Amino acid sequence: MVNITQKSSTLRIAIATATVSVSKPETIVAIQQRKVPKGDVYEFARAAGLLGVKKTSDLIPDCHPLPIEYTNISYEIEGLSLVITVEVHTIYKTGVEVEAMHGASITALTIYDMLKPIDKGVEISSIKLLKKSGGKTDLKHLKFSHLKAAVVVCSDSVSRGESEDSSGKHIIAQLEALGIDTLAYEIVKDEVETIRNKAVELCGYQHQLVIFTGGTGLSPRDVTPEAIAPLIDRPIDGIMETARRYGQERMPYAMLSRGIAGFAGNTLVLTFPGSKKGADEYLAALFPQILHLFDINKGQKH
Repeated sequence: MVNITQKSSTLRIAIATATVSVSKPETIVAIQQRKVPKGDVYEFARAAGLLGVKKTSDLIPDCHPLPIEYTNISYEIEGLSLVITVEVHTIYKTGVEVEAMHGASITALTIYDMLKPIDKGVEISSIKLLKKSGGKTDLKHLKFSHLKAAVVVCSDSVSRGESEDSSGKHIIAQLEALGIDTLAYEIVKDEVETIRNKAVELCGYQHQLVIFTGGTGLSPRDVTPEAIAPLIDRPIDGIMETARRYGQERMPYAMLSRGIAGFAGNTLVLTFPGSKKGADEYLAALFPQILHLFDINKGQKH
């Protein structure tokens, strides 16, 4: 199976359709009047479709088992065709489009089986995904090239040249993948005054986003939160709550991070862990959805 452990659970919705065509009007009448010998086509097929949705991962090898929060199966008659629509919802890390299409397929096959004794010309066609939503794919159309960033590595050892920076360069690469240019890349010591002065220098019209990586833990030299907190005039607690929750689901020490976030003027300031793994988890938890904040901060609504 594809690894989805890095993904976050969100509301995922998929709608799929399938078409069952018959060869004579009498078949449609029998369906509508519930006179098909094998029983009520609508209700039998709906029950089968519900099972199809729930059993998808049992039959399609690479599909993940997931919680099905809602399924609706509806029908519409168009001439000699019965159009099946299956809508599936989940709150999970991966989408439900295959579940919706599998449900539509099983519904259609059940209808075929029930109608074949009275109509030898029944056909199934056009099983397709009509719509899907949820997850980061919804945000892929958004453009962020107007945003400019700065990344600051807070580390005594890196500033002395005793170790290599990995988190800062990784953050820059991930921002670049979103179309965001990093105009400044700085390395500073773990000192309150030094970090604060660098934040004052970088927060302004040139940089809409400043990310500090390192110094958010509990060692005596971890002072990034103390340095940045006085500069934040609009704290956004939910950002770090989200990041810590994401990390805690993956390792037990994420709760020890003391990172803070908020606006210093019109610049969004984020404080990330100093490890590449920790920074990567924060990026996965927050981006690109966090960038919606810039529109909100300008008074724009979506």
